[in-house]
Amino acid sequence: MQCADTMRTDLFDFDLPPESIALRPAAPRDSARMLVVQGDGVLRDRHVSELPQWLEAGDQLVVNDTRVIPAQLKGRRIGRETEPKIEATLIKRLDGSRWQALVKPAKKLASGDRIRFGNEGKVCLLGHLDAEVEAKGAEGEVTLSFSFHGPALDQAISDLGTTPLPPYIASKRTPDERDAADYQTMFAANEGAVAAPTAGLHFTPDLEAALRQRGVEINRVTLHVGAGTFLPVKVEDTAEHRMHAEWGTVSADTARRLNEARAKGGRIVAVGTTSLRLLESAADADGKIQPFSGETSIFITPGYRFRAVDILLTNFHLPRSTLFMLVSAFAGLHTMKQAYAHAIAGGYRFYSYGDACLLFRAREPSGLE
Repeated sequence: MQCADTMRTDLFDFDLPPESIALRPAAPRDSARMLVVQGDGVLRDRHVSELPQWLEAGDQLVVNDTRVIPAQLKGRRIGRETEPKIEATLIKRLDGSRWQALVKPAKKLASGDRIRFGNEGKVCLLGHLDAEVEAKGAEGEVTLSFSFHGPALDQAISDLGTTPLPPYIASKRTPDERDAADYQTMFAANEGAVAAPTAGLHFTPDLEAALRQRGVEINRVTLHVGAGTFLPVKVEDTAEHRMHAEWGTVSADTARRLNEARAKGGRIVAVGTTSLRLLESAADADGKIQPFSGETSIFITPGYRFRAVDILLTNFHLPRSTLFMLVSAFAGLHTMKQAYAHAIAGGYRFYSYGDACLLFRAREPSGLE
């Protein structure tokens, strides 16, 4: 679903020093810094704990309550003369026994091959989990048909899998037990994501209490974040980029509450680009949020007219990524390039474990301003 004019991908490039990438979250979580980007482009250096001061009674915070599963599995191909090691990252559940996965090295696998996943020192029912390669895609994607089904498969994945940290963190240090807790939000409830909705990582019970005391209500939606969220856009023109579909749901009760609050002048504050993309997918042409259950592959670039969301809390994103394109659509490309330059110069921490931006929608959004 392409939602704006096409444009050159290199417009969304910027230089990011490697030392700007956060390898651990702030502690406590709401002590992270927060760059406020006002609708007129004015920048303010604050902290996430100050979020309630920027909101008003009647505003509606929308959080994503997806829960990250331990979606990274290690195993080996079996049944042929050699048994090469195989790594798989589950990216999308297809049914009770089948998952779409990204595998490395993909060239070692063909349709019909069998993979045995296991982990020394961990016991999973019979000690391992087998899967057959049912189909193979063009970009390292395969369909895996597992030997277990339903809850038994979920338990096996939980026993054998590890948390799939983003590549820009995993390439710099080995994931460990701390990440199993650090990479879940306090709202995590519905299992199915292979990446965290990272803006939600900044929240603590104290911050939630302060927001409620301010008169800000907290609403939950679910969007199971896929591995595609990490991928830079490799094509030269945004029109050629293919978004990965992700499954989400907005309940009828949540849609009703948001619409009623907005009718009374309350603003909708999306916590994270995942919440924003789901709300925009659920909104009709008049901006009314409808109940939603299904997949969305909405791709938001400058020129898109926002219908549902007024304010966005989000982290700092990768150059040339769909998420940097989204925030540029929300607050203006020129404004966001200035904000990111300010953040880099000021020592803000980037990406999943990094600091936050609070973006107020540009007053006159148009194209690349």
